[in-house]
Amino acid sequence: MLLDEDGRSIGSAPKASVHHRETPLHLGFSCYVFDSDGRFLLTRRAAHKKTWPGVWTNSFCGHPSPGEDIASAVRRRGQTELGLDLPELTLALPAFRYRAVMPDGTAENEMCPVFLSTVTAPVRAEPDETDAVAWVDWATFRVQVLAGERDISPWCAAQVAQLPPTGQDPGADWGALPPALGTRR
Repeated sequence: MLLDEDGRSIGSAPKASVHHRETPLHLGFSCYVFDSDGRFLLTRRAAHKKTWPGVWTNSFCGHPSPGEDIASAVRRRGQTELGLDLPELTLALPAFRYRAVMPDGTAENEMCPVFLSTVTAPVRAEPDETDAVAWVDWATFRVQVLAGERDISPWCAAQVAQLPPTGQDPGADWGALPPALGTRR
């Protein structure tokens, strides 16, 4: 879904056609998955991905399909990329936005709400999406990211700086999502 500067939908375009040097503002999402011990699921993007191949990042990211509500999109990608069912989603950063440029000039330009979830099932990473996974201590990971000691995706670094030190969040108001999403859950 393509967006205007206020987060309203202005149309859609195939994902493959929007990631280039002049990437238009579009809607994405990020999710941070935790286990019952409070560890965070860190993943490495598949080496053949168009944007940030082989880079360590948050648990998973994606884009909602036209007409798909955001919670369903997050759950769909969690299942597709990691084989995880996400029964509970907490909206942590409803208005997160970033723009990042790769060394080859390819840009990301997203309004990207950030979600948290806790799982108990094992991860079954899809190799076309994820090269590697690691469960890490959130507090240690956060300190390393904030100190610049961990090489991760630019959006993950910016999100970690805004997420709570404990990895736990009471949740944000779903009404604060970009207007293109309304308040649907």
